[in-house]
Amino acid sequence: MELEREVLHNNREVGRAFSQMTLDDDYNLPDYKPDLAKVIKERGEIHFDEIHVNNGHVWFKGILAFDILYRTDLDGRKINSLSGEISFQESLSIDGTQELDPVKIEGKIEDISVSIINSRKLSIRSLVEFRAVAEQPGEAAILTGLKDEGNCEIEKEHLEVLELITDKNDTLRIRRELSLSSNKPNMDEILWSSVELRGISSHLKNGEIEVTGEALIYVLYSGVEEEDRLQWFETTVPIQGSVECNTCDDSLIYKINAKLAQANLEIQPDEDGEERNILLEIVVNLSICLWKEDQIEMISDIYALDRQVKPAFLTAFFEKLLVKNEAKCRLSDKIELEEEQEDILQICINEDKLDIEQTTIMENGVLAEGTLMVEILYMTPDDSMPVSAKRAYIPFSQMIEMPDAAGPVKIHLDGGIEQVTTVLSDSRTIDVKAVISLNLLAFEQQERKTITEIEEAELDLAALQQSPGIVGYIVREGDRLFGIAKENHTTIENLMETNHLTGMFVKPGEKLLIVKSVG
Repeated sequence: MELEREVLHNNREVGRAFSQMTLDDDYNLPDYKPDLAKVIKERGEIHFDEIHVNNGHVWFKGILAFDILYRTDLDGRKINSLSGEISFQESLSIDGTQELDPVKIEGKIEDISVSIINSRKLSIRSLVEFRAVAEQPGEAAILTGLKDEGNCEIEKEHLEVLELITDKNDTLRIRRELSLSSNKPNMDEILWSSVELRGISSHLKNGEIEVTGEALIYVLYSGVEEEDRLQWFETTVPIQGSVECNTCDDSLIYKINAKLAQANLEIQPDEDGEERNILLEIVVNLSICLWKEDQIEMISDIYALDRQVKPAFLTAFFEKLLVKNEAKCRLSDKIELEEEQEDILQICINEDKLDIEQTTIMENGVLAEGTLMVEILYMTPDDSMPVSAKRAYIPFSQMIEMPDAAGPVKIHLDGGIEQVTTVLSDSRTIDVKAVISLNLLAFEQQERKTITEIEEAELDLAALQQSPGIVGYIVREGDRLFGIAKENHTTIENLMETNHLTGMFVKPGEKLLIVKSVG
């Protein structure tokens, strides 16, 4: 018997692992940097250089890249900055992983602190979380037809399924030249800069993925003139680009995560040779998953009256789309300075980071909880400490609607910052308003027994003749006509005709008269 199948591709999670480690190192200031008197602001980013999988272990190494803004004791220029890095190497245990299995690793800085050892030496300490998920490409073969059915009785089931057709990473590169406004002095050195993505959205077109949004650019720099030592500016750069994707069309279900991987700002001379331009280069990492929705008629069971037809079954797992939903969450809060901090003269730079800390599946949806980190860099009226910084964490909780599901649910939840505004209420208080977006993609897990092969043999007539030709049967919970007919060597058509049934469904407790048939 020749079988017709449809093969669905998917990724099966092998396992996941989590670990924390403390990165601790001393850092000596380069000779060309002035002495350090006080740390104003610090930040860090995790970058992975190598990832290897071997014998149930995931080995990886990379760097913690850090930036520090600090005050010096110089008579003229009071503010300076420096950058450095701390190397790390770690392994996580995930049973069942093999050498070629794709593994996704994320590094998250829980805390970073900088303390001064002396004017030329710092201690950098950071708590970092590592999360790894290992997956293996898989496939499930669904029996959809037979080349020669013969006199077989066939039961079919309608399936709504998703097939993974693309799982890849790509990059989008943006290059722009920015110019200072006419009221700003020429640049000497960039002391601190911030590049943040806002309102990133993706659209599928035939053969490509289009990405749009914007990047907020903040720059604190030293001017060339003595009286213009400290300056800042901000601007917005539109992001619009596309990456190739041969499998793309607008009918697909997709999940595309955009993450800023690299941002470089370099001072460039303008047409007059003055240092008034900045070359901006941005690299955005795109994590791309595409699924195709399909409607399949699966042969779920089979038997025959004129011979023995024995199907072999294997449990398979499928996914179907439950919901794709987006929610907006509006936040507002007040940030107040610590008693020892300098007053605010003017806000220079906002740096914001969204962290979804927990997701919980509830009765009416998914509850997302986390924090929005808001850090401002501001000018002070104190000439001895012209710049200071304040960091605050604003908690949020948002319910995203999701319908009930018959089986287990797998969710993908991503968040993005749409807008953050900071307004000076008084010299020690800042009003913060923000809008964040939460994008939910939920899949319902389906477990089915699929037919892998079918064996045929001659009918055991002796055993068939020993069984009663006519029996009475009381329907039990979970019974279906196909199963009753199969167990009693008859057909659904005969059952319906004998018992004057008008539909395919029977109720528990219902009495049936069954007449055995021989093909």
